[in-house]
Amino acid sequence: MGEGQLEGSRQLTLSLYKPWVVTRDKVDPNQLRLVQLESRVRKLKVERPPTEQKVNGELPGATATAEDDPEKDDKLLVNEEEDMGYLRSLDPKEWKKQDHYKVLGLEKLRWKATESDIKKCYRRKVLRHHPDKRKAQGEEVREDDDYFTCITKAWETLGDKLKRRSYDSVDPHFDDNVPSNNEYNKAHFYKVFGEVFEMNAQWSEKTPVPKLGNAKSTREQVDRFYTFWYNFESWREYSYLDEEEKEKGQDREERKWIEKQNKAVRAKRKKEEMVRIRGLVDLAYSIDPRIAKFKQDDKDKKVAAKKAKQDAARARQEEEEREKREAEDKVRAAKEKEEAEEKARQSALKAEREAQKRAIKKERKSLRDICKKNDYFSCNEEERLKHMTSMEMLCEALDAVQLGVLTGQLQSSGREAFLKTVEETEKKIEGERNQHLESNKVANNSVVGGSGGSSNSSKKNSEWPPDELQMLIKAVNMFPAGTNQRWEVVANFLNQHCSNGTMVIRTAKEVLAKAKELKDGDFSKSQLKDQANQKAYDNFEKEKKTTVAPVVEVVSERFDSVAEQQGMPKAWTNEEQQLLEQALKTYGASTPERWDRIAECVQTRTKKECMKRYKELVEMVKAKKAAQASVAAKPK
Repeated sequence: MGEGQLEGSRQLTLSLYKPWVVTRDKVDPNQLRLVQLESRVRKLKVERPPTEQKVNGELPGATATAEDDPEKDDKLLVNEEEDMGYLRSLDPKEWKKQDHYKVLGLEKLRWKATESDIKKCYRRKVLRHHPDKRKAQGEEVREDDDYFTCITKAWETLGDKLKRRSYDSVDPHFDDNVPSNNEYNKAHFYKVFGEVFEMNAQWSEKTPVPKLGNAKSTREQVDRFYTFWYNFESWREYSYLDEEEKEKGQDREERKWIEKQNKAVRAKRKKEEMVRIRGLVDLAYSIDPRIAKFKQDDKDKKVAAKKAKQDAARARQEEEEREKREAEDKVRAAKEKEEAEEKARQSALKAEREAQKRAIKKERKSLRDICKKNDYFSCNEEERLKHMTSMEMLCEALDAVQLGVLTGQLQSSGREAFLKTVEETEKKIEGERNQHLESNKVANNSVVGGSGGSSNSSKKNSEWPPDELQMLIKAVNMFPAGTNQRWEVVANFLNQHCSNGTMVIRTAKEVLAKAKELKDGDFSKSQLKDQANQKAYDNFEKEKKTTVAPVVEVVSERFDSVAEQQGMPKAWTNEEQQLLEQALKTYGASTPERWDRIAECVQTRTKKECMKRYKELVEMVKAKKAAQASVAAKPK
């Protein structure tokens, strides 16, 4: 094709697409550049994949994709007058403060706009607001202060993925506020918080982001939602708000310092952002009705489990108590049975003892009757008294069977059988006494002990006169068991009140040994017994002369104490002692005829006996106090 034909073809093309470019036989250079730019734009459209083009109805300078829909197209439509007014109000020098989405006509879609939407809108803005086209229309354009620079900056920001993310992070139209905890938000929880979470979901590094759901959501879905947001990872960053640009630094150190300052500010804003997200999740979790329902369900389950546990423990305790009661009942029944058997055994033993007592009482009565009938198998009065004592000894020493045998022998043999039995019984008692004394002697030696020199003194001091023995008996009764330092007190009492002419000082050990000997020894063979019997016989003689009562009844009377056997006055009983003490308290020393009134209170005692008893009590109290004081005064 020749040069003339090529030029003709160019003009034909221009006349078809841009009729205003061709003016007579000349071509406008400005209009030619604009046509070339549009041609390149069409070439980009044609090179797009076939799936994004419309098969039918394709118009020059416009494209439609499969993603296009009527609703999105409506959002892409803008008011030309308002858009032109906004663009003319922009300052190219302050392009960073402009709304890039509004500049490109994406104010309604904003972060939801796709790359295709951004390219489409940018193409529209270029075709409409390019300086060459506006110059062609006769508009005055200043190269250094034209709003088309703002469109170019918006395309450079939104067309680059990283720059767009940086701008979206600080989008002024994004609401960073967290809903308040009021009644309306609680009542419309799913609507209010659902929109907020959906809006904040754009910052998530992970996709897909779980939805808030509704009241019918399961526990697993709710747990997955809150787990995701409590571990939320945001890509939101704040480099777009850097006060100084790194590239403006004059040298490496200055640029490094600027980067450090920018990073510190970004980190602070990032931390505030995560605090905001966490506050939003905490608030939602606290007022979420599903969480409250789940907590109540868990509480009910826990209460039910606790109640079941308590019921099981109560049942177990009741079972244990029942088993314990059954065991106690068994033990009680066995114990009652054992007690019943023991009671029956004791009753049998008691009956047996009663029978033995009746039998021995009967045999003793038979023995006494035979002895009395035969005048105690005696030849004179002295032998008679001795045989009476021997008879009582036999009654005490022999059992029922032996007494029965003795009674039969007395009926057949008489005096010989009596004397023989008395002799055998005395030998038997003497043997037992010697054996007992030997054992006591060994015990006393271990208690008293001492060197060879002290053994002579102990042997000398082992001889106790009768009056000293009587005083020992009196002191033992006066100072009963439980008295502080009892045997030292008794020894001092004996040393103060015994004047036997030997000047023997009794120690506490000697007193204790003698008391044990008197307690364990056979008193029927002692010298005190003979003296008591002698005095009893003298009293018997006196009563025989003054009374008509049979001698046998007087002689057969038994004495309970050494004092009575020696002819001493009758001992005061506890009842008499209490009556005397009460009378002494009632009638003081100033009472006229005091002792007469006291004697009237103690009817079993005379006035003289009451006065004598009072003096004895006074002396006993004084002696006791003196003995205790003497013991306390001894150096320890």
